[in-house]
Amino acid sequence: MEDFTSGLALLASWDVLAALLIGSIGGVVIGAIPGVGAAVAIAILLPATFSLDPLVGLTILLGIYGSSMYGGALPAILINTPGTAVNALTTYDGYPMTKRGEARRALSLAYSASFFGGVFAILCLILLSPLLAMIAPHFGSREIFLAALLGIILVVLAHRGQVLAAGMLAGFGILLHTIGLEPVTYTRRFTFDQTWLAGGVDLIVVVLGLFALSQAFLLLADKDTTPHPQPVKGSMFGGMKELWLYRRVASAASGFGVLMGMIPGVGEFTAQFLSYTYAQKTSDTPEAFGEGSPEGLIASEAANNAVPGAAMIPLLALGIPGEALTAMMLSVFYVHNVIPGPQLFQNQMDFVYALYAAMLILNVLVIVFLLFSTNILTRVIQIPTRFLGLIILTLSFVGVYSLRNSVVDCAIASAFGILGLVLKRLNLPLVPIILGMVLGGIMEAKLRTSMMRVKTPWDFVDRPIAAILALMILVVIGLHIRTLVKEHRDRIAEMDHDHDIHTSQQG
Repeated sequence: MEDFTSGLALLASWDVLAALLIGSIGGVVIGAIPGVGAAVAIAILLPATFSLDPLVGLTILLGIYGSSMYGGALPAILINTPGTAVNALTTYDGYPMTKRGEARRALSLAYSASFFGGVFAILCLILLSPLLAMIAPHFGSREIFLAALLGIILVVLAHRGQVLAAGMLAGFGILLHTIGLEPVTYTRRFTFDQTWLAGGVDLIVVVLGLFALSQAFLLLADKDTTPHPQPVKGSMFGGMKELWLYRRVASAASGFGVLMGMIPGVGEFTAQFLSYTYAQKTSDTPEAFGEGSPEGLIASEAANNAVPGAAMIPLLALGIPGEALTAMMLSVFYVHNVIPGPQLFQNQMDFVYALYAAMLILNVLVIVFLLFSTNILTRVIQIPTRFLGLIILTLSFVGVYSLRNSVVDCAIASAFGILGLVLKRLNLPLVPIILGMVLGGIMEAKLRTSMMRVKTPWDFVDRPIAAILALMILVVIGLHIRTLVKEHRDRIAEMDHDHDIHTSQQG
């Protein structure tokens, strides 16, 4: 109770309250602009948060992370263009409702479901805190290394159909981390006698290049567009009452969001797919899904908004990010010497409770703002895309240069911006590169520490948690190999079947 009171006291300062307001409203506005998204905004803001107090900086980033999905539903429903990538499924049922003249109802349901999912996840996070505080101290160097390895494997395998490419990109991210001075003996690695590489490749420079600059290049290269959504008339409070009629779907979708958010590399898309499939299979009107079903809309929005709160569980308990946005937040922790993991729950529980309370307040601020300002946000959607690209380009270069006042960093960021643009054009994932850099650093540090106590390979898994994690790694890889073998057999069977049909037709 004392830690909880201390956590609330940390929130009761003007800078934290200002961060709550800026993060919540700013995230909604950013989410409502197609082509920006939370990743781009957080990448641009990262350099500025390094000079703030850790709670202030993290509150702004958490606000943008969580509330951007609220805002992303607005263009998804009104103009069939998701504001953020995770709102793509919202278009399936949201836009058909708009075409039926039910835009206000669709937005109201989306806001209500998002609020329910966000609060549900945070309450789960708070209830799990005592358990996390008990388990976290049992994670030593070996366990954290294995957890990070499991995380990177899950990230790679989560990209179905692109596993090889995702694995190569994750390996490239690990390689990027190793460039520069080696941290123990200070020998140079992969610098090729270039002094500008001695300091390594900065994570924030890579993040700004891959996410922000690549998106700016994409917007500038594509045709200029200016969407014109119709204004929404009427009260937005109806969705709160209607959500009660679909409470089973909202609860199940939020549960899927929490479970998927806790698993590194899985995230919103899997949570949405599972919740949408569940809602459709258990619905009395499954044929309405994709044609403007309120249940489908609620399943999508509740699931994706439950993920941010749940994604904080592996980040805070083990210091392991599950996707790119939490990886960016991890850098803010490190800059302020606040190290997520077992020690955080033992020594700074008040800070943890302050983050939980901030996330709850953020959701309340967002829902209040949206209920009264939807028509104002429809004007934000109308920003021309090339003008938006120019703004992102300018802010990105300002952010990169402000890190170390280095033109070399700007050149490196530009190179990664071009790489990001190429990967986006090829429909290849960017996230494995960032997680490879972050998790690769964690794995290297923990492996060095643990090897001092390890004499044989079996010593690495001689503790219960380490053995369980090692077993999980083997099971995950085994299940993936089994899936590949099954798919290969199915393809051969299909080819044989087609060949038999072709032969019989010729006969």
